[in-house]
Amino acid sequence: MNVDTPLPSRDALKAQARRLRARLIEAGQPMSHSMALEAVAHQWGMRDWNTLCALAGDAPRTAWQIGQRVSGRYLGRRFQGVVKAANQRAQGFWRMTIRFDQPVDVVRSEQFSCLRRQINCSLDARGRSPQKTSDGVPQVILNDHWSRP
Repeated sequence: MNVDTPLPSRDALKAQARRLRARLIEAGQPMSHSMALEAVAHQWGMRDWNTLCALAGDAPRTAWQIGQRVSGRYLGRRFQGVVKAANQRAQGFWRMTIRFDQPVDVVRSEQFSCLRRQINCSLDARGRSPQKTSDGVPQVILNDHWSRP
């Protein structure tokens, strides 16, 4: 394990194991959940899951991660999607790229549409953009942005 890389929370590690297991099942290589937990432990350089779990603790994550599922509102429209890029900036802000599961129509007119599939945005630590719409609402508002799939 790289000592400069902090361990994620237990919940984040369990989510990593669920994603690994799901990908292997999709590829036709079934794996039990306990085997996926052990594989995650080995990826983090630990002897086994119990060792990793003891070192990880219950601390919540303090950062967005690539692959994390998010939901919220963009220009007032609900969305669900995945974080494609996340870079921490100065003063607690983040620069993120979010890819929507379904395109979001950003035009309120019935005369035409403008669908967005992906956005780049700046967010504060609460998951709100400093840029606002004309009515003063943040352009991007993430719901419980600490949740994992």
